[in-house]
Amino acid sequence: MTDSKSQVGAKIGKRERLIDAAMRVFYEQGIEKTTIADIAAAADVPVGNVYYYFKTKDQFIEAVVAGHAEVLARTVAELEPLPGPAERLRAMIRGWVEQRETAARFGCPFGTLATELDKRADGFRGEPARVMGLLVDWARGQFAELGRPDAAELAIAFVAAYQGISVLTNTFRDPGLMVTEGARLERWIDELAGS
Repeated sequence: MTDSKSQVGAKIGKRERLIDAAMRVFYEQGIEKTTIADIAAAADVPVGNVYYYFKTKDQFIEAVVAGHAEVLARTVAELEPLPGPAERLRAMIRGWVEQRETAARFGCPFGTLATELDKRADGFRGEPARVMGLLVDWARGQFAELGRPDAAELAIAFVAAYQGISVLTNTFRDPGLMVTEGARLERWIDELAGS
């Protein structure tokens, strides 16, 4: 007889593997080019088993969008103990710069997904905008904590700078662009913080 707890654990593990694989394959290939069989292969799950967890590609997309929100939430939680908003903003920038090689190949993990989903007639029900809004809201909070009355505008500029440099880094396949822009953004944060 099998232990039902271990069966539940196996199901959670397999589902998580499928979501992680979908995040990676959608990022590297794009949604339109990706098949459920591609995701199954990347997760090392028999394609017939996939349908137990996900019946459609849209269900994968929902899970991937939620996965990106979770990644952002974890990132923000890891930055929270830093002493102040300028340090948190600079740490976010450094995290982006650390991903420069991947950005040079594929762009921003969530920005590329959001752009692709926006091309759909339903825009995926605004979910990409909601998740991108989480980053904008976090940045607005950091700038507000710096005492900036223009925190909302600065938050948009902060996220736009990252999204823009991700596109350029990817277009020119030049990770150095991300390094240069990261340094400029850090100087900008220092100026805004009066450092």
